[in-house]
Amino acid sequence: MNNNEAAVARHYGRDDLLKRIFAGLQAAGLDRDALGPEDLSPVDEFHIGGREATKMVMARLDPGEGRHILDVGCGIGGAARTMAAETGCRVTGIDLTPEYIETARALTELTGQAEKVAFEVASALDLPFGGATFDGAISIHMAMNIPDRAALYGEIARVLKPGAVFCLYDVMKKGGEILAYPVPWAETPDTSHLETAEDMPALLENAGFEVVETEDLTQFGLEFMRKRLAAVGDGPPPLGAHLIMGASAPVKFRNILDNLENGRIAPIQMKARRRES
Repeated sequence: MNNNEAAVARHYGRDDLLKRIFAGLQAAGLDRDALGPEDLSPVDEFHIGGREATKMVMARLDPGEGRHILDVGCGIGGAARTMAAETGCRVTGIDLTPEYIETARALTELTGQAEKVAFEVASALDLPFGGATFDGAISIHMAMNIPDRAALYGEIARVLKPGAVFCLYDVMKKGGEILAYPVPWAETPDTSHLETAEDMPALLENAGFEVVETEDLTQFGLEFMRKRLAAVGDGPPPLGAHLIMGASAPVKFRNILDNLENGRIAPIQMKARRRES
């Protein structure tokens, strides 16, 4: 683990994360012994757009029964569980943060999906899989912490079968203004490494991909963040991203909205295909 990865793992790591989620489930009146993936979506799909954005990524990937999908930077496993539940595919998720993987495994056991969904602590820059292992891959709101995008996309390309689809959904920078911090992925600019949508095609193509589709979801992101902030006016719900981000969550959400409204960032979805040769 290099210095940047160690800093990122410290940023995301939270003591007693699973305990706090269990307390949130109880406060929400949810039975831990009868959980479905949809019950966890307020806390485990904490990217811009939540579960709706996850389904957009899934639609571009089009996974299905018998296919094995890699989730790079899986967090606590929300997108992986949703994808497996709704399409029947098998998903392997990797994340740098041990607490996330521990929590992902526990929640997956509770939703009865352990046969379809697995998780490993690993670096996205050194994936512990052989070449041409996976039928597809996703990456949702994780590359913002990685400065070496060539290594990242090269590793993803390496473990994908020729012709496989890679769908990413990331926050990307716009213009030259400095972002308002803290944001969910970084307290300061030191661990924030955003790319522009204009630079991404070359990065992906150099790694062995052909870019098929790009969509700017700024308006979608604005509407989602405004609704989310309005919904917590009287305090956070029992289940939500604040359980993961801690006490600074409201400030981080407000800064996301400020950065979106002032054109400093944009949530972008891209679909790329692993070249045949």
